[in-house]
Amino acid sequence: VLGVTRGGYYAWRSRSRSARDLADQQLLTRIRRIYDDSRQTYAAPRVLAMLRREGVRTSKRRVTRLMRLAGMQGVTRAKKYRAKTRKQLVRPDYSLDLVRREFHAEAPNRLWFADITYVKTYQGWLFLAVVFDIYSRMVVGWSMASKMTADLVDNALRMAIARRNPPSGLIHHSDHGSQYCSLLLGSTMRPRGIRPSMGSIASPWNNAVTESLMSTIKMECVHPFIFKTREEAKLEIIDYTERFYNRVKIHSNLGDLSPLEYEQQQLQTVN
Repeated sequence: VLGVTRGGYYAWRSRSRSARDLADQQLLTRIRRIYDDSRQTYAAPRVLAMLRREGVRTSKRRVTRLMRLAGMQGVTRAKKYRAKTRKQLVRPDYSLDLVRREFHAEAPNRLWFADITYVKTYQGWLFLAVVFDIYSRMVVGWSMASKMTADLVDNALRMAIARRNPPSGLIHHSDHGSQYCSLLLGSTMRPRGIRPSMGSIASPWNNAVTESLMSTIKMECVHPFIFKTREEAKLEIIDYTERFYNRVKIHSNLGDLSPLEYEQQQLQTVN
């Protein structure tokens, strides 16, 4: 009826399939590069965001299909566990919640979030304290040690101060862990005009952003590996934090930019 022979139809369908297969292979090559550059952590949404940054027009469904066929799978969040710690010498005045679930800042060095997590190695636990600038989600300070003490969080804060030179009035938000209530940390904050803030003990939502960021570090950097020594874990965490997380990893709430890219873009806008 349409004037097309059966042989001609099958030849056309074969050519169409070959063209689609070739296009899929070319796209898959790009996807694999992005996936590997992300330390094999990106799932389809972030891979799609990176493809669009490169000017590639495709759909999430297609990216998901190709990644699934190639066995590429983004990391998933794991359940958070908490370690028992010794009591620290604490300040008599527990801090108020100055954040009140306002998890954003209008400029860098206005609001820092801090938290502690821990990494299992064959040598024992390695504790990691991190300070994030909530403005860009950048890791501005970190510290690692075999014990969870006030020195651990104090060293992370001191690194952040040395790197960022924050103005007086900066808010440092954390949970009510004894390390964050310590006299030592208070003595570091007070002369610099840093205002301590702590989320409500009764509500986990008060530290939801911090726990989300720490969960990202654990699921992308810690869980994929079994570390033989604490030193091996330290080197991997430093590489992940300084090379990948701050400079490469894109965040949807930053417009699919990395923390460093976001800060640089905002600085150019201001100037």
